Amino acid sequence: MHINPKVIDIYHLNANDAHGGDGADFRACFAAGFRGVIHKASQGTHLPDRLYLVRRDRARAAGLLWGAYHFNSGEDIAAQVKYFLAQAQPDGKTEMCLDWEDSPRRAGGMMTLAQAREFLDRVDQAIGRTASLYSGNVVKEWAPHMSDDDRAFFGRHKLWICQYAAAPVLTDYNRHPLPWPKPWLWQYTGDGVGPLPHNVPGIGRNMDINHYAGGDDELAAEWAA
Repeated sequence: MHINPKVIDIYHLNANDAHGGDGADFRACFAAGFRGVIHKASQGTHLPDRLYLVRRDRARAAGLLWGAYHFNSGEDIAAQVKYFLAQAQPDGKTEMCLDWEDSPRRAGGMMTLAQAREFLDRVDQAIGRTASLYSGNVVKEWAPHMSDDDRAFFGRHKLWICQYAAAPVLTDYNRHPLPWPKPWLWQYTGDGVGPLPHNVPGIGRNMDINHYAGGDDELAAEWAA
């Protein structure tokens, strides 16, 4: 499968310098062909990303689309949504995303299926459009437990799938189709695992990089939509 690396996802430990500052060069990232950045904004109910707002204006000035993701926990969903919105400060051009992956118990544990649905529903209502969902093994583990209504609900949200393989597989662990016919984004590599390329000029090596099966104009049209 041809890899079309168009979007990166980062957090404060990516591209920081030895003193904990910010070494991200978004102009070099754009020049290399990338067109979007989805940055961690928050985790749970009290953990912010200190570089989220610092980087937003610089990334946009370099021509990059901007997005925010929230790392899930099993804590109160209304509180998590309130915290995410406060940290992300989204406008109409900010892609909003739930990162639904394994979360350690010490950080509140992981969201259940019902909690993930509630989170997305609350964010949707707050921003007046649908958020997107990042997941890999977790959504495949929970998919067999989805009702028809759950499948319709989740299927209305763009899927950003994580799978470090030659191509993404859109089936659950029972080999039944997921609610999406195709992913919106595919995170094909992270930490040096998965197909090439792994490096992002201006940001760093062995990054989380995402494939988009379309052109720049198509990505822009689907962003925050």
